[in-house]
Amino acid sequence: MSARSKARKRALDVLYESDMRGTSASDVLASQIDRRLDSGDPALNAYVSELVAGVQTHRERIDELLGTYSMGWTLARMPAVDRSILRMACYEVLWRDDIPDAVAISEAVALAQELSTEESATFVNGLLGRLSDVKGRLGIQSEGQAAPSLPLPSE
Repeated sequence: MSARSKARKRALDVLYESDMRGTSASDVLASQIDRRLDSGDPALNAYVSELVAGVQTHRERIDELLGTYSMGWTLARMPAVDRSILRMACYEVLWRDDIPDAVAISEAVALAQELSTEESATFVNGLLGRLSDVKGRLGIQSEGQAAPSLPLPSE
């Protein structure tokens, strides 16, 4: 598993926990960083912080787009893990030019296959594919190669 794949999985953990607890993703990330430091575990990859910050910054627009393009599904009706996967991948597809859409979608589908329902991978693939197809018409300005990251203790 690549470093970016591991970072996506860790970011997904943060986003999922934030969604389930109804707390801010930055607070959950800070708590996870503190736990890792206390236990002597290696520091989190900076990409975890970039993903969490990007989703947090654009969450309102991401949720609006997911609701619009999910064709008959509300965010509330989706499994929580699917919501978190979709939010993260939507951020990568729409705001990160350094990540090819196909890579972001493939990684999201793999997470859905591993962590969610049998139907989730197909749903995630279709929804993200639609967003990728229309992204040029959405008027979203890419952040290029770096999101506004949340500070990690080593920074």
